[in-house]
Amino acid sequence: MSTDAETAPVALPPASGAWREGDPPGRRRWITLDRPLPLEAGGILPRVRLAYETWGRLAPDASNAVLVLHALTGDSHVTGPVEPGHPTPGWWDGLVGPGLPLDTDRWFIVAPNVLGGCQGSTGPSSRRPDGTTWGGSFPYLTQRDMVAAEAQLADALGIDRWALVTGGSMGGMRAVEWAVSYPERTGSLLLLATTAAASAEQIAWAGAQLHAIRSDPGWRGGDYYDAPPGDGPHAGLGIARRIAHITYRSEPEFQTRFGRRPQDGEDPQRAGRYQVESYLDHHAGKLMGRFDAGSYVVLTESMNDHDVGRGRGGTAAALRRVTARTLVAGVDSDRLYPLSQQAELAAGIPGADRLRVIESPSGHDGFLTEIEQVGGLVRELLGS
Repeated sequence: MSTDAETAPVALPPASGAWREGDPPGRRRWITLDRPLPLEAGGILPRVRLAYETWGRLAPDASNAVLVLHALTGDSHVTGPVEPGHPTPGWWDGLVGPGLPLDTDRWFIVAPNVLGGCQGSTGPSSRRPDGTTWGGSFPYLTQRDMVAAEAQLADALGIDRWALVTGGSMGGMRAVEWAVSYPERTGSLLLLATTAAASAEQIAWAGAQLHAIRSDPGWRGGDYYDAPPGDGPHAGLGIARRIAHITYRSEPEFQTRFGRRPQDGEDPQRAGRYQVESYLDHHAGKLMGRFDAGSYVVLTESMNDHDVGRGRGGTAAALRRVTARTLVAGVDSDRLYPLSQQAELAAGIPGADRLRVIESPSGHDGFLTEIEQVGGLVRELLGS
């Protein structure tokens, strides 16, 4: 006799894990920019809406505002539990809150969902002004476009100057663009596990991920948002996530945690998996339920495009524009964004102190996992 578990249907992944109109809003707020956004690569976005979350209270003179910028698959939910509208807990829990390094009794924290993202801000899963979904016709974005949209968000909130701008990985790309594009609006700067320009190897890793998504028959040129569950580009997105996650962690960590051990109850000689394969499958499955392949493509292309020196006389000339007091930190085990890239930032920014090194076995993800060390850097910059 079969059991209920044996006969229960397997839930199919949604065509997109994007937040859509009608979903619970959670802690999000929204702002619609008051003018079309000119794009660096040409053209405009005619109607831009940014989702964001805040913690704390803005001072009367707006002097206590902190901008926190998320990485590729992050969102505005920096801290807080899983709840309706927020399928994952805060990605920097332990850093934001009363008495924590980003002390919400003192600081007003603002975290936008990046332009092009899929958790409430305008992106490929959003609707155009005529009501149709952008899909594959969503325009090419650069990190500078995203920062320009965030500057309009700051204007709308009445924030002329951030006390601190911080982010890691892609968030760090936007943070350095903030400091170069708007030096007068960036009081201090914390750059984590990031770079002044994407390297050839970073572009190569990302290119393989883009190819995986675009090769999925469910991709349909980016126009898949009306597809039923199980018929979107979830397989390609899952492969992209597996590739990325290998680069996010370190080889010693994989060896220590998994070695060559098979997954419990499975035999690799009989189509079973090793534990490390099961681990990657788990992270791929999680991403399918909360992220969007179209946003993954748009944001990954913008990371490949990142070059703070483009049109500014080169990297060194661009970094000399930064006037903020700056700390740059990298992760000692990071093989995707090696310490040499952070050393270039620390050496080139006039207000930067020496390069700081976060010690972690977790590879690139150390900027997310080593809360105590990151919190120490925040306290040093903010004097808290």
